[in-house]
Amino acid sequence: MSAWVLPDHVADVLPSEARHIEEVRRKLLDMARCYGYELVMPPLMEHLESLLCGSDRGLDLQTFKLVDQLSGRTLGVRADSTPQVARIDAHLLNRQGVARLCYCGPVLHTLPASPQASREPLQFGAEIYGHAGLEADLEILTLALDTLKASELAACTVDFADARIVHALLADSGLAADRVAAVYRALASKDAQALAQATAGASADGVAGLAALIQLYGDAATLDLARTLLPASPLIASALNDLAWLAGHVQAHAPGVQVSFDLSDLRGYSYYSGVRFSIFGDKAPDALVRGGRYNAVGAAFGRDRPAVGFSLDVKALVRAVAAPALRAAVRAPWGEDPALRTAIARLRAQGHTVVCVLPGHESEVDEFHCDRALVLQAGNWILTKL
Repeated sequence: MSAWVLPDHVADVLPSEARHIEEVRRKLLDMARCYGYELVMPPLMEHLESLLCGSDRGLDLQTFKLVDQLSGRTLGVRADSTPQVARIDAHLLNRQGVARLCYCGPVLHTLPASPQASREPLQFGAEIYGHAGLEADLEILTLALDTLKASELAACTVDFADARIVHALLADSGLAADRVAAVYRALASKDAQALAQATAGASADGVAGLAALIQLYGDAATLDLARTLLPASPLIASALNDLAWLAGHVQAHAPGVQVSFDLSDLRGYSYYSGVRFSIFGDKAPDALVRGGRYNAVGAAFGRDRPAVGFSLDVKALVRAVAAPALRAAVRAPWGEDPALRTAIARLRAQGHTVVCVLPGHESEVDEFHCDRALVLQAGNWILTKL
């Protein structure tokens, strides 16, 4: 095998795509700042026990481990930034009121999340800590939709679920931890036979409710059907009411966005405790955004307070939107004429891209669209259209 062949699901990013990724990254961070979110930059690696504190088995399996040559302790390379941001909120900021935080940085996965996914996503996310009301959930949702709009995503669908429904159905099931894990896998794959095997011996109401979840997906009528098929429970009723409220407000904020429901969707990290959502684009093979309520995420750090947020892979988002036009630029000759150097410096100070053509490379082209040129006319360097 050639020494320069990269590992599977790892790739170099070449100029045009890299420029697009950077432009989208800036738009996402600018939109988060417009909403009042403060940027944090957690470290790429931490001591493993800190990085995985309170996390589930799935996140552990996704985390690369290595030995710290300074201390001899095991380090982990982050696979998800949310636990790190929860640590920052709990220990470094320790604010009593609301904290709005955002981040954008690389994460590393031992396995790709899907056949098309990268093992080195560029993860952008935004999170609100300190408010338990639906107002925070709605703000996170509208921010997520506005970031996608700023990235020029043509159309999208918000798909809702709620972790409380499954929690309520399993509350009195008496199932062991391994059986509960099997239930989650069966629901995620909508495998009725596997679900029946995993719930054998559990309470009748819970089994019937879990079996009903597999067919509870579709448009707004799904919530009405859920009220008839699921057992009476204050927690389930609250979850369904919250989903209806959020869906209505999302459609009022973004009338062109489609809304759907999949009450058995449990994909993603298991720290979600309430409303969950996924946002899909027309040209994306998988969800572009995943988020929701995770009130217990800070408990492992000694500060259990309300939290809600979302994250996305900027690289995946870039692949789902149209490539931008080449950036306009000025073509200038290479030379040591002070007047030429001054003219080039002045244009760059004004924000123009100026590409100096090196001797012998006059016919080469690159990703910049040179629609103007600096030319010498009557002893002056003049900007002219090409």
